[in-house]
Amino acid sequence: MKNLKVGLVQQTCSTNREENIKKSQEGIRECAKNGANLVVLQELHNNVYFCQSEDVNYFDLAETIPGYTSNAIAETAKECGVVVVASIFERRAAGIYHNTAVVLESDGTIAGTYRKMHIPDDPAYYEKFYFTPGDYEKRGSEEKGAGFEPINTSIGRLGVLVCWDQWYPEAARLMALAGAEVLIYPTAIGWEKGDTQDEKDRQRNAWIISQRGHAVANGLPVISVNRTGFEEDSTGVTDGITFWGNSFVTGSQGEFLFEGSKDKEENNVVEIDMKRSENVRRIWPFLRDRRIDAYSELLKRYRS
Repeated sequence: MKNLKVGLVQQTCSTNREENIKKSQEGIRECAKNGANLVVLQELHNNVYFCQSEDVNYFDLAETIPGYTSNAIAETAKECGVVVVASIFERRAAGIYHNTAVVLESDGTIAGTYRKMHIPDDPAYYEKFYFTPGDYEKRGSEEKGAGFEPINTSIGRLGVLVCWDQWYPEAARLMALAGAEVLIYPTAIGWEKGDTQDEKDRQRNAWIISQRGHAVANGLPVISVNRTGFEEDSTGVTDGITFWGNSFVTGSQGEFLFEGSKDKEENNVVEIDMKRSENVRRIWPFLRDRRIDAYSELLKRYRS
């Protein structure tokens, strides 16, 4: 595809699953009406970000794939004739749960899933309590081994990763080496209430810089969709999180094609020239010049 029109749905979330899904569906419809052929939803868009605390009752929020949320989004994808990247708390089996991105084709079928590989465990982001790291990806009826594998769709090969994955250059590189044509990051990240303004600025800028770096190093566009709004910690352990929005799209040299607001719900459509990646890689041939004979030490935790 020469040009890709991508819709970004940046929304707030409540504890009402049906309302959250309806909001996502309305966002998809608006983006499709404005010409999008791909729509990306934020991480865990059908509920609040429950990982602020460790509570076994939250496991009841998990769903199978296919399941309630994926079926609802699939119907909207088919209705609008667009490919959609959704994000779901997946129940794979009793005691095994994943943070899973599911890609719905424009006919409503599941093109594939990606289970989040890097799982954080920080104050207000207690994801290791809930999520098992991904060990395989599903492509239709097939299962692929552990790793970072793009998902084939009618609009191209999508390198879908999830939130904490966006800090790891290895993940972006492996997607690029497997033929991804774009890197996509559904995200839920924000500030803790006690952070100073300087610290807030440092965190948000680091988040943006890291992902722009993946675009530059791999010669690929990057799509990052974050949630917005304040969500309290029901346990009172932390002061809650203000999600900083700022969903954005960069071109294959890291240049901004779009930057969203920090505190507004919004649906935006951005056009990406998909042919630029090959031209950029010709003038900046980073993949050609990699010293693959000298990188074995990367497989170690630390070099001492």
